[in-house]
Amino acid sequence: MTTSPQEQAQTHTQGHPQRWLILGVICLAQLTVLLDNTILNVAIPSLTEELDAATSDIQWMINAYSLVQSGLLLTAGSAADRYGRKKMLITGLALFGVGSLVAGLADSTGQLIAARAGMGVGGALLLTTTLAVAMQIFTPEEQPKAIGIWAAVNSLGFAAGPLIGGFMLNHFWWGAIFLINLPVAALGLAAVVALVPESKNPQGDRPDLLGALLSTIGMASLVFAIISGPTHGWTSSRVLVSAAVAVVVLALFAYWESRIPYPMLDPHFFRDRRFTGAVAGAVLVTFGMGGALFLLTQHLQFVLGYGPLEAGLRTAPLALTVVALNFTGLSAKVMARLGGPVSILLGMVLMSGGLASIAMLAAHGYAGTLLGLLLIGVGTAVASPAMAHAIMSAIPPAKAGVGAGINGTLAEFGTGLGVAVLGAVLNSRFAALVPGAAASLPATVAAAGSAEEKGRVVDAFSSGLETSLLVGALAVLLGGVVATVLLRRAAREEAAALVA
Repeated sequence: MTTSPQEQAQTHTQGHPQRWLILGVICLAQLTVLLDNTILNVAIPSLTEELDAATSDIQWMINAYSLVQSGLLLTAGSAADRYGRKKMLITGLALFGVGSLVAGLADSTGQLIAARAGMGVGGALLLTTTLAVAMQIFTPEEQPKAIGIWAAVNSLGFAAGPLIGGFMLNHFWWGAIFLINLPVAALGLAAVVALVPESKNPQGDRPDLLGALLSTIGMASLVFAIISGPTHGWTSSRVLVSAAVAVVVLALFAYWESRIPYPMLDPHFFRDRRFTGAVAGAVLVTFGMGGALFLLTQHLQFVLGYGPLEAGLRTAPLALTVVALNFTGLSAKVMARLGGPVSILLGMVLMSGGLASIAMLAAHGYAGTLLGLLLIGVGTAVASPAMAHAIMSAIPPAKAGVGAGINGTLAEFGTGLGVAVLGAVLNSRFAALVPGAAASLPATVAAAGSAEEKGRVVDAFSSGLETSLLVGALAVLLGGVVATVLLRRAAREEAAALVA
């Protein structure tokens, strides 16, 4: 049953009576989606052997999910606002469950790729509706803590994916990593139907079908270009064509949204300094963090010699720190004490310091890496919820789904760009120090003729990693400064308008 505008207003001022239980339900659903972003990586050897999958097949198994999900985030958020966030949450869970079942029982690479694409549709609906529902059922005073818990689940999903995947593969066949989603999806469906209130945009704007098509094609093309760059080369026809399509289509999307009376993404949002500040900070922080953490896993495996599961365990302190600070409400208390802009600056200074610590100290063993991970974890716990809250609070509640879609799109875009750019920095530095190096560190080490030569290769990789991490640290610090300046300026303008 859909709640009336009066009931929605009452919920906004008093909070839904079962809001914390509902938050637990939607976080469980979201955790399942996030696990599938990373869980497949550990199953690559099994899939290669049992499905006779080629390298290109493996790439599409991984990318089909992220491409569809990132391409549909804005459209999914808009659909949730128009047709009902509860309906879209149920639809997302159902699609994700069916996709998981098909993936778990797939006996060919084509079936698995198609199933992963279907899971991506469900994942886009879930990622946007969970945050939108959280904004609807909590009071403004409680929203920072709720968003903190929601953000902590993001970190938990990042860390737990490889660990759960490794455990499942040690005890079951590869299909079990998908079938484990089924009881979670079923439990989530039952709980959403019973507990989550329906909410949607009371104005019932006409659907922006062309905007949805353009945003989906544009974002999918952009992410495809970013994903393809490291493998096929940034000047390859695949990358250049998909990047050109992305630029043209996203430009058409921006033009179309500025011309129609019912835009999916209102261009007026970008006139709000709170919104633009949070957007700029979010892109730069995910650029630095996503790229740096991608490189860090290579450092742990290739330089320090840990296996995939051991490397996953050694990155876990980052996620555990985020979870501890957000679930205890400490990060929300920091935000309440310091305010959003200062919290964002403090968090991103800590994150930047953590990346610099890893760059400078990682070569001396795991202790320096651990210090960096803890600093990054504390910074993420403080900055990320404040950033998400700034984005969501700058958008009208009726457009909460679109706001969540923007938040998710920024994370996908920033992370993909970070992996691409920082990976390119690493590769160029590595190639400069080891002329004629192979495309990867393991291949170059294998081709080395002596232990001394292998040592030089590993040292060159470490040097490239240090440079990349320092670039990431600078990007995060810049994001903190930009976001804080714009957010504080917006706050001063709002205060001056109230006085006038």
